Amino acid sequence: MRMVDIIIKKKDGLKLSKEEIEFFVNGVTDGSIPDYQASALLMAICLKGMDDEETLNLTLAMAASGDSIDLSQIPDIKVDKHSTGGVGDKTTLILGPMVAALGVPVAKMSGRGLGHTGGTIDKLESIPGFNTQLTQEEFIRIVKDIGIAVAGQTGNLVPADKKLYALRDVTGTVDSIPLIASSIMSKKLAAGADAIVLDVKTGSGAFMKTSEDARKLAKAMVEIGKGAKRKTVAVITDMNRPLGKAVGNALEVKEAIEVLSGHGPDDITTVCITLAAKMLELAGMGDFKKCAQLAEGTIHDGSALMKFKQMIKAQNGNEKVVDNPKLLPSAKYTVEYKASSKGYISAIISDKLGVASMLLGAGRATKEDSVDPAAGITLLKKPGDMVEAGEPIMILHANSPSLFKESVNELEKAVKISSEKPPETPLIIDIIQ
Repeated sequence: MRMVDIIIKKKDGLKLSKEEIEFFVNGVTDGSIPDYQASALLMAICLKGMDDEETLNLTLAMAASGDSIDLSQIPDIKVDKHSTGGVGDKTTLILGPMVAALGVPVAKMSGRGLGHTGGTIDKLESIPGFNTQLTQEEFIRIVKDIGIAVAGQTGNLVPADKKLYALRDVTGTVDSIPLIASSIMSKKLAAGADAIVLDVKTGSGAFMKTSEDARKLAKAMVEIGKGAKRKTVAVITDMNRPLGKAVGNALEVKEAIEVLSGHGPDDITTVCITLAAKMLELAGMGDFKKCAQLAEGTIHDGSALMKFKQMIKAQNGNEKVVDNPKLLPSAKYTVEYKASSKGYISAIISDKLGVASMLLGAGRATKEDSVDPAAGITLLKKPGDMVEAGEPIMILHANSPSLFKESVNELEKAVKISSEKPPETPLIIDIIQ
């Protein structure tokens, strides 16, 4: 089998066999296929696409390219959740404890933030002492003991994806539905869960800018899950506006505690209850309506907040932050960002808000950058709110006053004020299952 023949076949729009796809993935993993040939096939896939069977075979080959996590020691159905990335997206910190409080194990591998999107691992590491670098044995033991653990990816999990993503990033082949779907789902399959709930974001702060593209990606991933015999549901959620009022690592942990305490913002609470309900439904806890009531009940009875506290303690963090969020890192300097005119906030463009937060130190421009856990932005107003000229819209948090100017310049592009109140748009756009 020759790589050049596989490239030509896909360039001509023909379907690749399972054996050809496995040859490609194995060659990328062991280095026998050079980057220029791998890049050529990625471009051909980007231009000509893949059908469901090809995408499934690519995903399975990638998932098998390295280690996989065996969760069989943990009883009952293990449900995983993945978000395609957003601004202010602290859903894992909230829905994980909600689901675990109801006896459904949550064994979650999460990532770090890059660019305008935040990462769950960065958020958890803003809690003093919290350890996200668990061995597989520690990870499984904690889930067995308390029902939940959230850790960074360990070992040699899906090495093919690491190599292919690095190539896609520099060859203009990131925006391909089959390549995105196989990248996400290969990691989910290797992580060992029995069922998967996907939070597919759409809008200005998401990778998929239109709901049409979000649906295509959601359907592709659900088909992969079906082909891999994993129960899979995708929930398409709005990311034209930031979730909640906090953007930044410690700020988002504080807001997660507020939600779990029953007095968090309505939007993030609604999204978390919906996603948690789908996880519970896949675990066999009842229909969606019943599962949503169960999920909401964990907030009212305090069991979700207690589970979050247990998780922090189990992973060596200071669980006292739950009762006293002032123990979380806080920035030395704050600046108010004020409305330039009177009117309704018609939009806060999420990706630009995310960039503004990153410029304060809350995120990374490159993988090598460090993150300031205290930096970020607190929203005082949201789209649809009326403001007066000069009224504070946000509070910016940073540990160096020199960082505010560039961040404010980005916010000037993010905040739109108009004379008419914008129409309300749904948070939950669609559910694909």
